[in-house]
Amino acid sequence: MELLIDYQWGIFVTAEVLSIVALLLFGVVRYLLNKYRLSRLFLLVFLILLGIEAVLAILIYQETGQISTFQIVITIFVIYASTFGILDFMKLDRWMRKTIGRWRGVELLTEKDLRILERNKDPKFIAKKYRWSSTVHLIVFVVAQGVFWTYGTDSIEEMLGYLTDFSWVESGTAADSPYANETVYGIGMIWGIVFAADFLYSWSYTVFPSSARK
Repeated sequence: MELLIDYQWGIFVTAEVLSIVALLLFGVVRYLLNKYRLSRLFLLVFLILLGIEAVLAILIYQETGQISTFQIVITIFVIYASTFGILDFMKLDRWMRKTIGRWRGVELLTEKDLRILERNKDPKFIAKKYRWSSTVHLIVFVVAQGVFWTYGTDSIEEMLGYLTDFSWVESGTAADSPYANETVYGIGMIWGIVFAADFLYSWSYTVFPSSARK
């Protein structure tokens, strides 16, 4: 267990790199080499690596008894892979079929794929898609922050106090914030900045639609 704790970040980064390689090999083997059954093995490898990351986070928590940045990062990655990651994989798969098909001089995209690619050029559809994704992000963000604040505060009244007085943001320390410790404080604040930027960017497609945007 000491080795797992000492090298937890190295194991995580290695697993993530291997996961990306597995997904790329899936496309190469499936669409370039026409090995459809073999390509499924690389998807299985990806799922196994994801499971290893989750088990690693659980083992380290059981050993230390503390929720650290490592567990939180693993949780975020697992949730992403189970939600938005599926949609991103479908985009990657479509891109690989389009690119490899061009190399081979064959059409690997289906009629449905072509319709999706054409639809993605429509500014109204793009705006609608970003509104949906930003709303989901908003829900996940509020729920996660609610969980963080629950561990860092003693009552609903205390939470409301932080919501009505944001002077704790300027202090820059977890002690003056609704977060339980510096680790969760750092994650919460960084996530807040990312969320604000993503939300504004997503809704810019609705407020400022343009046919030139792809």
